[in-house]
Amino acid sequence: MENTPLFWAAFTAFVLAMLLLDLLVFNRKAHVVHMREALGWSAFWVVLSLGFNYLVWRTMGQTAAIEFLTGYLIEKSLSVDNLFVFLLIFTYFRVPQEYQHKILFWGIIGALVLRAVFILVGAALLAKFHFLLYLLGAFLVYTGVKMASSAGEPEIDPDANPVVKFLSRHLPITSKLEGGKFFVRKEKLLFATPLFVVLVMVETTDVVFAADSIPAILAVSQNTFIVFTSNVFALLGLRALYFALAGLMKLFHYLHYGLALILIFIGGKLLVSELVHIPMGISLGVVGALLLGSILLSLLRPLPPKKEAEPNSPSDGHI
Repeated sequence: MENTPLFWAAFTAFVLAMLLLDLLVFNRKAHVVHMREALGWSAFWVVLSLGFNYLVWRTMGQTAAIEFLTGYLIEKSLSVDNLFVFLLIFTYFRVPQEYQHKILFWGIIGALVLRAVFILVGAALLAKFHFLLYLLGAFLVYTGVKMASSAGEPEIDPDANPVVKFLSRHLPITSKLEGGKFFVRKEKLLFATPLFVVLVMVETTDVVFAADSIPAILAVSQNTFIVFTSNVFALLGLRALYFALAGLMKLFHYLHYGLALILIFIGGKLLVSELVHIPMGISLGVVGALLLGSILLSLLRPLPPKKEAEPNSPSDGHI
């Protein structure tokens, strides 16, 4: 396997084929995704990701394989915040469960395109301006400290979202759902539905998360193919992970501290890279230990009942 345009094209074709299979075969009809189905798909994407990691190891070497796995773990763990925000958005707009998969499907396609641009531009800048690595390291340390000092629960105010405000002022929007459609035509006029507003909300919030996750993975590897593919595999399994963990995410209340330490470690590694060389194997071990430790600590020290939030299962109501 080489980092060539031909293989980029082959990988892109594979991703498109998997997305079309998902959309046109397995999820052609809107339905509620139950826990068993979600766990099955989550396992499928994890196994597929590990299989690709093995392919990277066989064809590109051990270093590239460790970089892929480290990047995949970082992106997968940081995506837990995405899942919590998705849950808040769906609850706020009271999106029925049977339409949530469709929104996440198109939302992740948009995220793939956006992150491809971020990765290509970011890698090109880092290759040309070496000093940016130190700025990147400082940014990751700052982000980690900020995350550690936060309450651990992302806030969301859809009414204050500038994109949603713009849509409300300049686009006619129906007052209710239209059978899961994003747009409908009424009296020769094209109307957006509330479902489209939710999709825009999901897309714009992903921009914020990309600002954290992309620098973190670029700090692990500047190989654009490794960075992009690890990001893609983490994102492709994001929908299944959402439905599998939607009711369990509050259990991992220490996870954001683990993520904060990971960002601080990766950023610090960049800052001292000229003085101390930390092998990728050690980096992978540190990332894995911090993730596992924060999850185990969350399970061993659950929140007291009085601090528990309201039930987290997505609403079955209407917008």
